[in-house]
Amino acid sequence: NSDGERERPHFYVYCVKPCNSVQVGKLRVRCVSCKQGALTLHRDPCNWQDVLNPGQISATCETVGCNGSQAEFFFKCRNHETSGEDDSSVALYLVRANLPAVPCLACTDISSPVVVFECVDAHVMCLDCFVTFCVSRLNERQFIQDLSLGYTLPCPIGCPDSLIREVHHFKLMGDNHYERYQRWGTEEAVLAAGGVLCPYPGCGQGIIPDQDCRRVACTGGCGYVFCRLCLQGYHIGECHPEDGNELNVVEGSGGFSVDPSRAASSRWDEATSMAIRVTTKPCPKCRTPTERDGGCMHMVCTRGSCGFHWCWVCQTEWTRECMAAHWFG
Repeated sequence: NSDGERERPHFYVYCVKPCNSVQVGKLRVRCVSCKQGALTLHRDPCNWQDVLNPGQISATCETVGCNGSQAEFFFKCRNHETSGEDDSSVALYLVRANLPAVPCLACTDISSPVVVFECVDAHVMCLDCFVTFCVSRLNERQFIQDLSLGYTLPCPIGCPDSLIREVHHFKLMGDNHYERYQRWGTEEAVLAAGGVLCPYPGCGQGIIPDQDCRRVACTGGCGYVFCRLCLQGYHIGECHPEDGNELNVVEGSGGFSVDPSRAASSRWDEATSMAIRVTTKPCPKCRTPTERDGGCMHMVCTRGSCGFHWCWVCQTEWTRECMAAHWFG
């Protein structure tokens, strides 16, 4: 682009396919009823509210047989040829051409386009620093779980009423970080609703059990049955003190911290211990790890002083109901 073109204002969108990046966008309008572009607006759009919120501007549809009276705005990517009316991109309304040449809040460089936060002071960040800011907060799990907006961030200064409302702005982090953002956002939503995450290795399914339910079954995921209180395999009686899931952080010099649970994954014998956890379940009575050998669901604790008969599926005492429903499988 020439210098003159770069100085012009633009709309910006996130084009998922084929660009998978921030691109200059084109604003288009169509009838909300028939989705055709032949209509006359009763007034021009004046702000983002007119464009993003449906039903703001009335119109007369000129398509034969359509009595539509409302306009619908949408955006297309300017970087590739359109594939029809359904080819649309998400508007990144915080991304703007930096016509006033405002320096970045973080690096103080002047660049364009930039992210302009919705706080009173309209703080500005260049796209590179915005990505760094988002990834840093994501790595620290410092995103905010807002009841109406979801998993989001405010202005880096912490200004009030500055939470980002359109989560596609976080697409700028790249596919890998955005996938992590979505997964962690879902986890935070489950936890905020009083739910738990399945502790089985490689699962993490979000579950919202009944308020007084201690025995939780991962029915939508791996099928693991665990104790809601200690997040270990379901057991009869009180949780053992060592079964708590509190994080203990060992802090070293220079503020560098090591989570023992992460350090454990770096031990040479971790592959073996993980395999034991995946292929065994604890006896519901004495917690002795028991490995299932064959297809029978009827388990007998191998600990001599216990000998408890229990069900591999339900992780409770073996009953005739277990025998009838899933004796083997």
